[in-house]
Amino acid sequence: MIINYTTKELDLLARIMRAEAQTEGELGMLMVGNVIVNRVLVNCYTFKDIDSINDAIFQPNQFVGTNSSLFYGTATTSEKNLAKRILMGEYYYPATHALWFYAPGSNNSCKQTWYNQNLAGRYKNHCFYRPENGICPEIF
Repeated sequence: MIINYTTKELDLLARIMRAEAQTEGELGMLMVGNVIVNRVLVNCYTFKDIDSINDAIFQPNQFVGTNSSLFYGTATTSEKNLAKRILMGEYYYPATHALWFYAPGSNNSCKQTWYNQNLAGRYKNHCFYRPENGICPEIF
């Protein structure tokens, strides 16, 4: 386990992974989980006071999935198992060191920088962005 979590937070993580990336399959959902866990691990940028999964998910103006009907309702066993894999330390490129992602639309390219961060890569319809080496050492 790379961060401490409660049963409620496991369910929250599974639900936000579903709400943000269900259409991108399990791998897309796992990558969203990577970003959330990374935000809990780091002590940089606007994530300095993020100490739990709950803090990361409900940080204001971060995840549009919290407004989705997919976020509400209990996570399935399969979704919880995906969240557990992330909490046990599985990482997937390009989300390995990412702290941000967004979906530009299926016919649009990823911006090379977003919030002044460099593009780490794209998976399906999500673009992932990571800080420069040394800025957030907890995730490198």
